[in-house]
Formats: sequence, C-alpha cells, structure tokens
Amino acid sequence: MLEALRIRDFRLLWFARLVSLLGSWLLVVAIPAYVLQLTGSLAATGLTLAAEFLPPVLLGPVAGALADRWDRRELMIATDVLRAVAVALLLLVRDPGDVWVVYLALIAESVGTVLFRPAAQAHTPAVVGTGSALTSANSLNAVTDGTVRLVGAPLGGALIGIAGIGALVWIDVVTYALSAIAIMMTARSGTAGAREKKDSRFLAELREGFTFLRAARPAAWLLAVVTLFLGANALLSSLLVPFGVRVLGGTAQTGLVMSALGVGFLIGAPLIGRLVDRVPPAYLLGGSLVATGVAFVLLFASRSVVGALPGAVLIGVFGSAALITAQTTLQRLTPNAVLGRVSSVQFTGEAVATLLGAIAGPAIAQAFSVDFAAYLACAVTVLSGLLAVVLVRVEADPDVDSGHRGLYPAAGTRTD
Repeated sequence: MLEALRIRDFRLLWFARLVSLLGSWLLVVAIPAYVLQLTGSLAATGLTLAAEFLPPVLLGPVAGALADRWDRRELMIATDVLRAVAVALLLLVRDPGDVWVVYLALIAESVGTVLFRPAAQAHTPAVVGTGSALTSANSLNAVTDGTVRLVGAPLGGALIGIAGIGALVWIDVVTYALSAIAIMMTARSGTAGAREKKDSRFLAELREGFTFLRAARPAAWLLAVVTLFLGANALLSSLLVPFGVRVLGGTAQTGLVMSALGVGFLIGAPLIGRLVDRVPPAYLLGGSLVATGVAFVLLFASRSVVGALPGAVLIGVFGSAALITAQTTLQRLTPNAVLGRVSSVQFTGEAVATLLGAIAGPAIAQAFSVDFAAYLACAVTVLSGLLAVVLVRVEADPDVDSGHRGLYPAAGTRTD
C-alpha cells in the first residue's frame, strides 16, 4: 500500500490532502453547533448542510471541464487559496444577524472543493501512472479519509468547547495554506489538462465527457452503480442517528457505531489494495456492494450497541472496498484528457444521490417505519452489487505496463 509514497510529488499531494481534510473535518460538527448556539434554530442549522450541497449539484460538470481545460496543479493551488479566504469569513460572525455570512462562507468553500476534487482525481494518475502505484495511491487516500473522519469531527466538537470557534477557523485556514504550499512544491505537469484551450468552445468541451461515457459503457455503468449505492447509503445514514438514539440507547452509543464505521474503513482500505490489481473489477465491486448491503442488515437488525458494532465495522470494510475499486477502475477506464470531466459527473451524481437519499430516508421512515426504510436501502445496495457484476464488464488490455496486473478497457488508453 505504501508504493505511491516513493514518488515525491505524490507524497506532497498526500500531505496536502491530509492537512486540508483534517482542518475541514474539525468544523463538520463545530459549524452547525455554532449556528445552533447563535440562533437556537434547527432550520438555520439545517441550512448549513444545504449550503455545502448546493455547489456540487449545480457546478459539478462545469468543474470537470475546467479541470481538463486549465493546468490542474494551478487550479488546485487557486482553490486552496479560495477555501482559506472563504473559511476566514467565519471570523466575522458575532451574532444571529451574521448567520448569512456562515452560509456565504460555506458556499464559497464548497465551490472551491467542487473545483478541487476532479482536478485532484485526474492529476493523481498523471503523477503515479495507471499501474499498481495508482492502487496504492487510492488506498492511501482512503486510509487518510477514514482516519480523519474517525478523529476530525469528534475532535472539533470537543475543541469548540475548549478553544472556541475562532481557533478552529484559524486551524482550517492554516491547513488550506499548507495544502497550497505543498502543491506548489510539486513539479509542473505536461499531461492532458495542463494547458488552456482558448480557441475551443467551452460547451463542446463539456459534451466531450458525456460523449466518452456514451461510448465507454463500462465507465457509464460504473458511475450509475456507484450513484445508486451512494443514494442508498445516504438514506441509511439519515436513519442512523434516530436508530442509534431510539434503539441502541442514545448519542454515546451512536457515536460508538460511527467510530466503528471508521475503524472498518481503515481496515478495508489496505486490504482492498491487495485485490484491486488481481480480481476483475465487476466481481470485486459487485461482491463488495452485496457484502455492504448484508452488513447494513446486520446493523439495523441489532437491538443493542454490542450487536451493532460488528455490522458497522463490516460496513466500513466493504464500503471502502467498493469505493476504492470504483475510483481506481474509473481512473483506468478514462483517458486523462477527459478524466476531470468524467470525475465531475461522478461527484455531481454523488451530491445529487446523497441529497435525495438524505431527504427520502426520513420521509419513508415517517410514512412507514425506520426498519422498512432501512431494509429498503439495504435491498437497493445489494441490487447495485448485482448490477455491477452484470454491467461493469472490463476487458484485459495486453499493452498495460508491467507494474500492473489488473484490467483495462480494450479501447482505453494509458494515462501515465
């Protein structure tokens, strides 16, 4: 799993990801808690989530086109600066009348993240290649994400009571600055996406990503399957807190379950790195999704926190396996010249599915029951796994580099 760390530029990118992600997750609990403290309004608090979801839903495809149109390295640096300035606006919030500044800051930060993500995902294969180092890079990033999610939000929730919101905001500003500096230290790239196309039509470039997906059916089906899974996952996530409070015993027990999810994520990431280059993507993705659905059943069928923890760990293990497999396969299926746009389609689908799932979960639970909504989402997750086995068919490419033992599209191109 550590192979990618031998590459200097990836080490810098990985450090940038680690520090900026940690700064952001320190505020995941702290910002809604601060808004609730200021306003006493659940509606005002809920709008913090809407402010973060709005840019990915509206700007996703545009962000991908920009990632393929401009120098990705420079774009990532610029978006880190944008996010640092956006977060710094939170320092101006003093009373309930300033809450609009919170929404403005969150929207601006989210815009920066929307632009950063497809650029980063498309830039990674250009730095490490499409062989086994790419699997290593994605596994390391998954471990980083899991670790930060495990400690970031609880730590931020604890620190806001000790140091105050201002200290957390300054920490986040500094982490974005460190991320920008680390990316500035990487070498300039001459790969696709590292040039401006001033003489081409922007709308035509947007269409190129969708044109590729229409022609490359495995990539299109891959995105459809993952989007379906993420919608079901969001539905289940929206039910987890009510389930934990009402069935498992309270917020402390719910926190333990969420920590168990993080532990499973940390276990699954390094394990899947050994399989991505050896098992056909359709079977690995499909099997991981089916196992995730079964693990969801184990979690929501439990009636005590002791019974719920094994299911939560398994969700983390197989869920991370599914996401790493999907990301690595998409990066290998897609020519680097359009990878930013294809990645943005992925992130837009993720945002829409997450938003719809978060809305549908409570609505279905209210109309029927929490158990009915949970088991419906479990069934959808299993269905997504079966569809992956049938639809995500990837043929072997005999021209891949010797460092890779996995599968490529027969008509695909190498991006290293």
